[in-house]
This record gives sequence, C-alpha cells and structure tokens, in this order.
Amino acid sequence: MSDGRTHYQISRWLILLSATFLFLAVLFLLPEGIGWPARSTIAIMVYALVLWAFAPIPIGLTALFVLVLLLLLRPVDIEIIFSGFASPAIFLIIGGMMMAIGVNHTLLIRRMTYSLLAVMGKSAKGIYIGFIILMQVQAFFILATAVRATLMMPIVSNIIEETGVGKNSNFSRLLYIGSAFGGNISGVAVLTAAIGNILAVEILRLYADVSISYLQWFIYTAPIWILLVIVIMYIVWKCYPPEVETFEKLHKEMKRKNRAIGKFTLDEKKCLAILLFTILLWLTESLHGYHPTFAALCAVVLMALPGTGFIEWRKLLDVNFGMILLLGATLSLGYSLIESGAIDLLETLLSPEGFIEVFGNPWLAIPIVVILSQIYHLGVTNVSTAVITILPVLISVSSQAGLDPAVMSVASAVSLLLGFLLVVETMPNVVAHSTGRVTQKDFLWPGIWATFASIAIITLVAYTYWRWIGFWP
Repeated sequence: MSDGRTHYQISRWLILLSATFLFLAVLFLLPEGIGWPARSTIAIMVYALVLWAFAPIPIGLTALFVLVLLLLLRPVDIEIIFSGFASPAIFLIIGGMMMAIGVNHTLLIRRMTYSLLAVMGKSAKGIYIGFIILMQVQAFFILATAVRATLMMPIVSNIIEETGVGKNSNFSRLLYIGSAFGGNISGVAVLTAAIGNILAVEILRLYADVSISYLQWFIYTAPIWILLVIVIMYIVWKCYPPEVETFEKLHKEMKRKNRAIGKFTLDEKKCLAILLFTILLWLTESLHGYHPTFAALCAVVLMALPGTGFIEWRKLLDVNFGMILLLGATLSLGYSLIESGAIDLLETLLSPEGFIEVFGNPWLAIPIVVILSQIYHLGVTNVSTAVITILPVLISVSSQAGLDPAVMSVASAVSLLLGFLLVVETMPNVVAHSTGRVTQKDFLWPGIWATFASIAIITLVAYTYWRWIGFWP
C-alpha cells in the first residue's frame, strides 16, 4: 500500500514539474514579436490545460492557481482577471447546486426511483431502461451531471445487492456503465443541465453577440438527445447482456418501498411546485426576457423563505465551492485571452488558409467540428476548459468561412459533453468508476461504439433537422 502511495506521489510531482517546465518554455521561448500580455496568458492557459488534463492536484485548486498566476504576471487589468466571477453563468451554477440540495432534502428523487422500479423492475431490461429514463428526467430538476450521477450510485449498488448477482457480473457493469453514459446524455437537451452548455451560450454571446435561450437550446438539441438515449442504451446492452433476466424479489421490494413511502408530503408538494415554476420561467425566456439565472435564484429564495420554503437556509449553503472556482477561473481565463490579444494570435496559428477553405464547405464543416471536438476532449478532459478554449477559435473560423457560428458552437458543445471512452472525460464516468465496480477497460468497448454513434447522430441531425427548422440555412 505504501509503495503504491509513494508511486502516486512521485507521479503527481512529475506532472507538476513537467507542467511548470512547459509553462516556462512557452513564457520565454515564444517569438519576441509576441507581446507580454498575450505571451503570459497563453503560458497560463497551457499550464492550466496540463494540470486539468492529468489532475495532479484537485481541479478547484488548479482554478485558484490560474487566478494567482494571472494576478502575479498581470497580463490584463485586475477587473478582467476577476470578471469571470461576475458572469451570470456563475450564479446560474450556484443556483442550480442550491436547488439540487433542496430537491435532495425531500423524498422526491427516492419516490421517483421506487415508483419507476415498482413498474419496470421485474426484468433486467426494465430496470436498465428505467434508470436511463430516470436520469433524463432528473436533468430538468437537478442542474449538475455530477450530482445526478452521485444520486444514482447508491441506488444502483442497492439493486445489485438485492438481486444477488455478482459485483463483477455483466448486469453490474450494465447498470454502472449505463448510469455513467445516461448521465452524460442527460445534459444534452437541457441548457441548465450541464456546465458546458452554459459556458457555450456565454461564449457565443461574448464572441459572436448571439443569444440562445433555454427553449431554443432544447429545440435545437432534443432530436440529438432522443436518438442518443435510444442508441447508447442499445450499445451498452449489447456489450453487457445480463446473465439473469427476471428479478421478482427486487420487484416486490420496490413495490413495498413505494407503498411505505406514503403520500406526497407538504415539503414535496412545495418543492415540485417551485421546480415547475422555475422550468416554466426557463421555457418562456423569449417572452419575458429574464436570464435563466433569475429563475434559478428565485427557486432558491422560494425554497428557503418562510411559508413557501421547506429547507433551512444554512443547509442550502453546502455547495461545491471548487466547482464555482473552476467555472469562474475558466471564464476569467477566457476573458483574459480576449483582452490580451492571445485569442487573435491563436486564431492565426490555428486557422491556416487551407483549413478555412475546407471549413467553408458546410457539408464538411459539421463532421470536422464534431470529430475535432471529440479528439480535443480526449486530451483536454475537463469539459469547461475544453469549451472555453476551443469555441472561440471555432467561432472565428466559422465567421471567416461564412458559416453561422451558432451552429458550429452548438455542435461542438454537445460533442464535448459526450465523453464515453475515458473515465476522466466526464463526471458521471468518474462517479461510476469511483465505486470500484467498473474499470477503465469496462468503458472502452462500449465507449468506442458510443463515440462513433454520437458523431453520426450529431452530423445526421445537423444535415437534416437543423435545416428543416432553419437553424442551419
């Protein structure tokens, strides 16, 4: 055990030293014609990419490190360095996390689980389909993929124990890998259900002056979401067909628990009413013009106020501060890249004339963007970092090639959200792997097929549905 820990510590230090060496190399070896603001900001971005990709230290600590380096090297004014934390996206995430705490305080999620399994829990296929559907429904109420996946893991473990199948069985892999992939897919169509979506909309507004509402995002991505749910469910099922088909004992247990949970409590009714009100505000954004952040913060206020509330205010404050630091720092880094002129330099380096000509063909542009985003995400495994660094370049290239930057941005953002191959690509993968019941090898075979399927589905929807609705003229 001590040898393993020592090896882990050495690996962490080697990664840190390598990242520091690369940082210094970029800082001092770039051509002299590149000014200090652009030079230092690019060096910080490269440093952050390596640390976020290999995670020798927690990602929240890396985010704080980015801010320290920006303050130390001063490539831009201090107002720009901290501007990411003033973005509406930050408060939307804070509101979403607080809403999730409020929902978890009630019996709603447990009630949904027991009800679904009481109906569909008689067979392995029913349990599997039920779980995937449950994760999709949760996306409308719980605005973080990590939280949704974390909620599902104890339930999956309990089902494995109740059914009596082995922990290394195909049925066990089916549920854990299915929950991970289902969690990834669940963020596709709901704007507020994934940080990558929120960042993509923010970057599109910042770089291209284009706004996408909650309802518009849903309209553009719903077919991708539905097709992915069907196809990915089929792929994982084929890769891990369960050894046992029927589970009468589990079905009876879920029925018993569903009866035992009783009628809806007052707290559940209040929570459900607040959630429905919030979703209504999100769906009607184009009518009233209020940012999705307004609805999320309203929901938090209603959850904590006397009368309408059902949870103590202090309990709502137990949010993941590391995630807030991560989002704020990535946004601040993005703003610093713009202000320092680094983005203009990167666009010049990454936008050769030949590539612009190829990109000018819309029939080639979509698959190129989707495949490029998938490959990029394998290296830059943190979704927020991937979105904040690749989208500005794609927006610029799209504009130069005469393509709609919104189309390319949505295609790229959805692709970056769908990490199936590596454990570290998405939080649902990490959460499923952290149980110790599945390995990186278990992700590989279904991940390969799921990656190819997602590329094909996004491209197909772009070629057909997006043209039909006028999103891609």
